[in-house]
Amino acid sequence: MGSRILVVEDEPAIVELIVVNLEHAGHTALRAGNVSEAEAHLRGALPDVILLDWMLPGESGIAFLKRLRAEKRTRELPIILLTARAQEPDKLAALEAGADDYLTKPFSTKELMARIKAVLRRRAPQRTDEPVAVGGLHLDPGAHRVVASGKALALGPTEFRLLHFLMTHPDRIYSRAQLLDQVWGDHVHIEERTVDVHIRRLRSALERSGHDRLIETVRGSGYGLRPE
Repeated sequence: MGSRILVVEDEPAIVELIVVNLEHAGHTALRAGNVSEAEAHLRGALPDVILLDWMLPGESGIAFLKRLRAEKRTRELPIILLTARAQEPDKLAALEAGADDYLTKPFSTKELMARIKAVLRRRAPQRTDEPVAVGGLHLDPGAHRVVASGKALALGPTEFRLLHFLMTHPDRIYSRAQLLDQVWGDHVHIEERTVDVHIRRLRSALERSGHDRLIETVRGSGYGLRPE
């Protein structure tokens, strides 16, 4: 399951190197040479990860990072800062500003891919290809397969994404608005009651194996998944 990754970098050679390797790994790469171009991308669907250069023309990457962390919509975006600054005070400044990780140039593409995977695992596990199992229910994102009690289940693409999100974020109740943002994307404008329809479809698909009991409804609050 590839991720959408926004590369905010003004050095063409570095951009090309990163983009080629991201696409080779199955990701979708978006490019921005400065903060204004990055903001244009963010006005649409949010990416899964931002690779952000510290030194940019105009507004610096570190200043942009602080602004992103101050805004509710982008507060939780996984962000890896790229920089030639290798001193410990610089690294501490980046982390204190809100970077999830810090990578010093020059870096190997193998290390970059490992850092992206690690950040997604921590911040957005539903964006990774790692299989997840809860209460005898097994979901494999790479194979797009769900198995319950040894039998494969047929799920629509939206129900699959919804189940994946709930399984990677158990023991927490999410409102309809939160689920719309996380599963459909915060740029999609649809009725919140749409979530109810897909929850019913998901429960129906899980009913045969008895795993519908894992999906919890809290009236007035939303939905979640409670492992037994």
